[in-house]
Amino acid sequence: MRICAIVPSFNHVTAIGGIVARLRLAGLPVFVIDDASGPAAAVALAALHAPADGVTVRRLARNEGKGGAVMEGFRLANAAGFTHALQVDADGQHDLDALPAMLDAAARNPEALVAGRPLFDASMPRGRRIGRWITHVWVWVETLSLRVHDSMCGFRVYPLAAVAAALDGVRPGRRMDFDPEIMVRLVWLGTPLVEVPVRVIYPPGNTSNFQLWRDNVRISWMHTRMVVLMLLHLPRLLARRAGGQHWAEMAERGGAWGLRICIGAYRLLGRGGCMALLVPVVAWFFVSGGRQRAASAVFLAAAFGRPATLSERFRHFLGFAARTLDVFIAWTGGIPASAVRPADPASLAVLRDDPRGALLVVSHLGNAELSRAVLDAPTRARLTVLVHTRHAVRFNRVLREVCPAASLNVVEVGDIGPATAVDLHERVMRGEWVVIAGDRTPVGGHGRVSRVPFFGRAAPLPQGPWVLAALLGCPVRLLFCLRTTAGWEVAIEPFAERIVLPRGDRQAVVDGYVTRYAERLEAWARRDPLQWYNFFDFWAQ
Repeated sequence: MRICAIVPSFNHVTAIGGIVARLRLAGLPVFVIDDASGPAAAVALAALHAPADGVTVRRLARNEGKGGAVMEGFRLANAAGFTHALQVDADGQHDLDALPAMLDAAARNPEALVAGRPLFDASMPRGRRIGRWITHVWVWVETLSLRVHDSMCGFRVYPLAAVAAALDGVRPGRRMDFDPEIMVRLVWLGTPLVEVPVRVIYPPGNTSNFQLWRDNVRISWMHTRMVVLMLLHLPRLLARRAGGQHWAEMAERGGAWGLRICIGAYRLLGRGGCMALLVPVVAWFFVSGGRQRAASAVFLAAAFGRPATLSERFRHFLGFAARTLDVFIAWTGGIPASAVRPADPASLAVLRDDPRGALLVVSHLGNAELSRAVLDAPTRARLTVLVHTRHAVRFNRVLREVCPAASLNVVEVGDIGPATAVDLHERVMRGEWVVIAGDRTPVGGHGRVSRVPFFGRAAPLPQGPWVLAALLGCPVRLLFCLRTTAGWEVAIEPFAERIVLPRGDRQAVVDGYVTRYAERLEAWARRDPLQWYNFFDFWAQ
C-alpha cells in the first residue's frame, strides 16, 4: 500500500501551509493542485513546491473545478505508482487530528473507500446544512441503502484501482458535484465503505468556492443523471446489493451458433482472417459488458500501477477471444506441439519421467487448456482435469462437437463427493496427474477461502487445492502457459513434495500455502497482465 495526499486549492492559501506540513509529518507525499488561482494565491501556492521534500505543486492552465483538480491529482498519483490517495480540502475545515484514524482505517481496509463522517459545530451555515441533507436523501435513493451518512465531505482515502474502474468510460461532474458522484459510483461498483468521524468547522473569514445557484443546479442535474442510471442498471445493482455475483453464476454471453461461425471462419480464412472478423464482435461485447469491463479495468490498474488505456482494455477482451479461438485450433490439430515450448525442459522431463502421481495447480492466466490439447495421447491420458463447466455450457458443447477428446478425463467440480475423492486418490496412486485451478473461489461460495495479498489488496483464494493435495498425499506442481511472440511458453514449477496440514495450526499453514501460490500467480501475471482472463470482481468480499 502506497498512499499520498491530494490537496485541491482555488485561492485558498491561509491554512494550506499548515495542512501540507501536517501531511508531511504523517509521512505522506503531497500533491497540491492549484486550480488556476489568482496571481497572489498562485505565488503563495508555488512557494510550497519542494519535490525533494515530498511536495509537488501542479498548476492547472484554467479553472477545472474541485472535481477536475482532484482527478488531476489522481492522474499524478497513478503516474507516481501510488495505490491510494488521501483527499483533503485546502480551506482548513477538516480537523487533521483525525488523520491517524483515517490512515489506520485505510491500512486495515485497503480495498475500501475511507470517508470522513463530519461532526459539525454551530459555525455551519443553516443553508449548507439543509442542502447537505437533500443530497443525502438523493444518495440514499441512488445507492438503494442508508450506508452513506455523508457524501460531500472532502476528507477521504481513495483506493485508486477502484476509482479507475468507477470512472471507466464516464464523465463525472468536475465541480462541487464530484464528491457525491464518485462516492455513489464506488458504491455501485461494490467498493466497501468505512467512515471515520472528523470534526468540521467553517473558519471565520473562510473563502467558500461554492457558487450557490450554479453549484446547486449542477448537483441537482448530477442527482437526476444518477437516478436515471440507477433505474437503468437496477437489476445489476440489486444483485450486487444482495452480495454480488459469484463467478460461477455469471451468465454465459454469446450463442453456440456464433462459436460455430467463428470455427468456420477459421477454416476458411485462417487464424489471422478469423481474428480480423472477430474485432467488431469483441467490440460489441466490450461496449455491452459493463460488469466485465469494470473488472478488467480494476485488474489492469492494479497490475500496471496506473489506469489502463482504452486500447489496453480492449486488447484485454481481444486477447480472451484469441485464447478461445486458440483452444479450438489446438484441439483440431492446427497448433503443433512444437509451438508450445517448455520454459525449463528439465523440469518438464522430471515430471514426465516421475512414475508418481501429482497435483497440478493451474489458473485462468494464459492458456493452460492449450497445453493439454497439444499433448501426445499417452501423456494426456495421465491427466484428470477438475473443471466447472455449467456457466459455459454452449462453449463446451461446441468444443465436444469439434473434438470429443476434449471432454475425456474431465470431472465436474460441482460433483465432487466422497466417491470422487476416492477415485482421484486411486488415479494418483496409478501415477496420474490431477489438474485443478487455484485462482477461483469455490463453486457455490460455500467452501473455505484465505484472504491473502494479491496486487496490493486482499483477495479471496480457495483453500481447496491445498486441502485436496494433503488428502492425495502427492507432490504439487504449478503450471503456467503464456503466449509469447514465438508461440507459447509452458512452465512447471515444483511447489511442495507433500502438503501436511497439522491439526493444531491448520488454518495458518493453509494460509501460508495460499499466500505462496498468490505470490507466484502475481509474478507470472505481471509478465503480461493482458493474459489475465478472470473477468469478474476478483477482490470482492
